[in-house]
Amino acid sequence: MKSDIQIAQENKMEKISEIAKKVEIFEHDLELYGEYKAKLKPELWKRIKKNKDGKLILVTAINPTPAGEGKTTTSIGLSMAMNKLGKKSMLALREPSLGPCMGIKGGAAGGGYSQMMPMEDINLHFTGDIHAITTANNLLSAVIDNHIFQGNELNIDSRQIVWKRAMDLNDRSLRQIIVGLGGKSQGIPREDGFNITVASEVMAILCLSENIKDLKDKLGKIIVAYNFSGEPVYARELKVTGAMAVILKDAMKPNLVQTLEHTPAIIHGGPFANIAHGCNSILATRYGLKLADYLITEAGFGADLGAEKFFDIKCRKANLKPDAVVLVATIRSLKYNGGADLKNVEKVETQNFASLRKGIVNLEKHLENLKKFGVPVVVAINVFPTDTKKEINFVFSRCKKLGAQVAVSNIWAEGGEGGVDLAKKVLETLEKNKTKFKVLYDEKKKIKEKIEKIAREIYGAREVKFGAKAQKQMEKIETMKLDGVSICIAKTQYSLSDDPKLLGRPKDFTINISELRLSNGAGFIVAIAGEIMTMPGLPKIPASQKIDITDEGIIKGLF
Repeated sequence: MKSDIQIAQENKMEKISEIAKKVEIFEHDLELYGEYKAKLKPELWKRIKKNKDGKLILVTAINPTPAGEGKTTTSIGLSMAMNKLGKKSMLALREPSLGPCMGIKGGAAGGGYSQMMPMEDINLHFTGDIHAITTANNLLSAVIDNHIFQGNELNIDSRQIVWKRAMDLNDRSLRQIIVGLGGKSQGIPREDGFNITVASEVMAILCLSENIKDLKDKLGKIIVAYNFSGEPVYARELKVTGAMAVILKDAMKPNLVQTLEHTPAIIHGGPFANIAHGCNSILATRYGLKLADYLITEAGFGADLGAEKFFDIKCRKANLKPDAVVLVATIRSLKYNGGADLKNVEKVETQNFASLRKGIVNLEKHLENLKKFGVPVVVAINVFPTDTKKEINFVFSRCKKLGAQVAVSNIWAEGGEGGVDLAKKVLETLEKNKTKFKVLYDEKKKIKEKIEKIAREIYGAREVKFGAKAQKQMEKIETMKLDGVSICIAKTQYSLSDDPKLLGRPKDFTINISELRLSNGAGFIVAIAGEIMTMPGLPKIPASQKIDITDEGIIKGLF
């Protein structure tokens, strides 16, 4: 089998203006970034906003192995399969971050014969959206330090600055730093740090904003620090939000690209799913729903993180009602959740019913969780060449007992053709079942109550413990009357618990909340459970070591 990048480079793309015509987007609606990618102009929205919405299909997954389980690949393949069946389908996906691309994961635009194009561009600088978010974030940081240096009219307590700088790379050395060193003219020395850009509140705000006016309003609500009286200092008080919005004006426009099989796709925004809400932008979803009869989108990591946040944060804020959910599982991940060691090829790539029987409880728990939101579910078994027929039949049988539709997907090796059975099952489910979507909790409830609701009902925890720091922060947020918002729990993606070693369906465990961070502009509270890094580090052998470019300009080793 060829590498992903070889498959991508051998594929002949269509001009983006031709791709656009498939969904009634015309050249005057596009801002072209070369021949194969474009931004959608705001004028397009004015023309399509009264169109009837298509069906919204979310692709999520069980708790993954560290290698990932092909959620993006499945999303792409499902959309291509829909078009093979004569349906008008589109995709709405997140933009990859350079951090993981250069770190552990490598590229993030699908795989095999189910990829986004132009693959190299999407995985690298793309149309510059993430760079714009980085710059807007750091403009705010620069203005905060300059304000203090120039007299500190707002009485900002430099010990209580909560806004961090950002960079779209993994660099553990920047997690905690000192700025302002070098003498009186260099600023006021203080502790600071960096987040990876996709963890910046600016990223979350861009993805949850409806238009420029809404963007400016949300940017203005960012709490950057507290003054010497303990009162919040907002970004709008620094008179910087207009300039931030100017930097972000083009990044606000969704990006149009294509799949290997020339299906139109919108890629826009990319917040992490463990430390943010993990979904593409509201604008991308809105455009896709108005342009296609079926819009396939995804939410990051397992359904306990991505799907829950998609429903409780994004759908709540945008008043979206998903029509169906595709839950991706692999035989490999089920074995992993049953205790099989990924490094032991014998245990993962040969028939191993002991681990499979033990690990399938993870799939069962996710099915139970998704039913709580009132949306019909189809399980997609993303098959690998090493999966046996007996193993696949076992998963089929268990899903049927739970009343879930299930289909085998082989889109990695076969592209859209390998997803036709899955597409038929999704279409059948949509015809027979009407969504009864509902969110999990009332966001006006107390912070503690909302966190406990997610932990108990979605994760299966026995109790939630709040550390002293989290308790104090909770009291402060409630005193400021800023607590009536959604909750975004940041925890490991590998387990339903906050311990990555507790696989399968753990019971009688405790979720430990160590810290609360108020993302007031984005409109949610981040609850930190376990060890979560908002600035990841590089592994011993980063993916960047394999990436190169030939004298002829051909990129190698990206994925």
